Amino acid sequence: MGDFLENQNWRYATKKFDAAKKVSAEDLAFLQEAIQLSTSSYGLQPYKVLVVENLAIRAQLQPASWGQSQIVDASHLLVFANETNFGEDGINSYFKNLIETRGIPAESVQGYKDFMSSKINGLPEDVRNIWTAKQTYLALANLMNAAAELKIDVCPMEGFVPAQYNEILGLDKLNLNASLVAAIGYRSEEDATQNYKKVRKSLEDLFVTI
Repeated sequence: MGDFLENQNWRYATKKFDAAKKVSAEDLAFLQEAIQLSTSSYGLQPYKVLVVENLAIRAQLQPASWGQSQIVDASHLLVFANETNFGEDGINSYFKNLIETRGIPAESVQGYKDFMSSKINGLPEDVRNIWTAKQTYLALANLMNAAAELKIDVCPMEGFVPAQYNEILGLDKLNLNASLVAAIGYRSEEDATQNYKKVRKSLEDLFVTI
């Protein structure tokens, strides 16, 4: 418990990365597994995560990211892309995986599948897209917590133009939409914001006991 809170106090939204320092393949694999294990609604994980290492592509993405230096200076750039118009295909894929993973007959989960389909497919497309986008924030939280454990810095970013990301990365053709961006790597000694005190609401102001 102590280590978790210590890590949360250590982490911050890194504004300037040390471009010379790279996250190792082993640590990147750890972070990817942490994202994989993230909770999601119904366990569906209706998104993909692009690990953008190519510097030429990241240079194209920088102008679409308000010119922020983290895009090109960080060790890796992760783009969380939610599935658009999520529906029966995604549900079928999930249940195929569930049945194979647990070694159970399809009929044993048919009722749950029908229930899930009725709830999801009954939503308008725009509402479903908002819902799948929200799931990416849960995955981002796991990334940030796991990275803090490894003392790897993360800058979660909403300051970008999704439509331009979608075009550059070809996401539209994959029925995906850029929802969140996370730059990961190691803070630069020149980043003064790492020394700022955290500004948070007091416990009394934040929590309401009923």
